[in-house]
Amino acid sequence: MTYPMYTIEVTLRNCYFQEDVQLMADMGMDAYRFSVAWARIYPNGVGQVNQAGIDHYNKLIDALLAKGIQPYVTLYHWDLPQALEDKYGGWLHRQIIIDFAAYAETCFEAFGDRVKHWITLNEPHTAAIQGYDAGLQAPGRCSVLLHLYCRAGNSGTEPYIVAHNFILAHAAAADVYRRKYKAAQDGQLGIAFDVMWFEPMTNDTMDIEAAKRAQEFQLGWFADPFFFGDYPATMRARVGDRLPGFTAEEAAVVKGALDFMGINHYTTYYTRQNNTNFIGVLLNNTLADTGTVSLPFKNGKPIGDRANSIWLYIVPRGMRSLMNYVKERYSSPPVYITENGMDDSNNPFISIKDALQDTKRIKYHNDYLTNLAASIKYYRNYHSFSVLILHRQ
Repeated sequence: MTYPMYTIEVTLRNCYFQEDVQLMADMGMDAYRFSVAWARIYPNGVGQVNQAGIDHYNKLIDALLAKGIQPYVTLYHWDLPQALEDKYGGWLHRQIIIDFAAYAETCFEAFGDRVKHWITLNEPHTAAIQGYDAGLQAPGRCSVLLHLYCRAGNSGTEPYIVAHNFILAHAAAADVYRRKYKAAQDGQLGIAFDVMWFEPMTNDTMDIEAAKRAQEFQLGWFADPFFFGDYPATMRARVGDRLPGFTAEEAAVVKGALDFMGINHYTTYYTRQNNTNFIGVLLNNTLADTGTVSLPFKNGKPIGDRANSIWLYIVPRGMRSLMNYVKERYSSPPVYITENGMDDSNNPFISIKDALQDTKRIKYHNDYLTNLAASIKYYRNYHSFSVLILHRQ
């Protein structure tokens, strides 16, 4: 078996990207994932196209292809034009579906003759949770802790509205692409899903069910509609009428609108049943709706060695478990590992020579890739998995 090229993400400098592309080619890379800035194409989100933005990405794409590097283009990486947030509330309003599809079509028309892999949305789950549930990222809306943290928002409803519009926006863009561009351009459209793996804290049936439920409120929330036409039944039962519904026409457009699944996977946590209402009272949010608690510790011991980020624990077996889960739940869809990796701290007491050995990160990638390979081999389904791992740290 020949394994696909393993790649890393490089931050391109605007003034010197020709040199950066040459560096990637010298390192043997054959793919590069980058994000188009919506506001660079449409400064006001809609209306007049910024030709300088089009020219910038044309130069980058041409430079990559000249060196044999395939561009993997992300259309939305959390950088909504401020004008649309001010005009109608951004992802909270259904107008965003129309405007995103128009922006996507502009990119298809301008770059699609050379770009064959499109990622419409990067980590829509994180964007919905961090922006509209926890209030930690733009636009900073939430109602957790009785509105002590955020001035505006509703953590029990807005994340579900935003997620629904994300899904419909991808489906609208995919519909445009398939009707007008796919025949000539022969490209693929997917989404990069952020996916932790959840292991039951104990062998108790309630904890096993809690781990399944946590996964359905994470990956299932965003992936199930594209494969089954609706959200997971557990979400429907627990969220009730706060969870938006798909019309028959919407479900028909959404189901089947993914050509591939992008998976951003870094870590694994233990999960148990939440037997108290403490989280519900304080947060009244999507986490409370899951009825679960997920932690990187069990009996005081961490699930694995920690990277520099406080949330990132190194658990290679989670990659294999996750890939097995994706294969079984979604019947072997094409998969790209669009993000994976770990960060390391800057230690002034370690010499540059020693730091460049990078042994911890090498072991991380080796162990995660080994588990990925084990999953591929187990199912004898080599064509369904591709490795395009882009390391951001």
